[in-house]
Amino acid sequence: MMLDRFPTLTTPARWRDEFDRLFDDFFAALPDLRPLASLTTSAFPSMNVWEGEQGLFVEAEVPGLRLADLEVTVEDRELTLKGERKQPEEANAYYHLRERGAGRFTKVVRLPFPVDRDKIEARLENGVLTVTLPRAENARPRRIVVQESR
Repeated sequence: MMLDRFPTLTTPARWRDEFDRLFDDFFAALPDLRPLASLTTSAFPSMNVWEGEQGLFVEAEVPGLRLADLEVTVEDRELTLKGERKQPEEANAYYHLRERGAGRFTKVVRLPFPVDRDKIEARLENGVLTVTLPRAENARPRRIVVQESR
């Protein structure tokens, strides 16, 4: 019988332990992906970030949040969005399904170029936070006039 050759794998508990060890060894050999964590610190809120000629634009879905629940900051070349979605407190409620998360969140977006901090705008409308980050003057593309030599 096959199990006779591997006497240490004769019980399901030992099989589980061996599989756990194999998985631990496999994941220990992978590179450390923690530096990427700042790109996806949380699933909420869902965001779109795109670049245009004038700057960077960020849209974040934050349904049910008010201005008092949000904090938007720019430091160095990072935009940070912090907030809290509070869990509704229903007395004597029995939930059959609960998919809407609650709690504090932080999302950090690395800015690909310097921004003009004095012209940053943020607005909350219909559950969507829109942040406009204009390029700093020194980060804007500049057309260079080429002169003909004589």
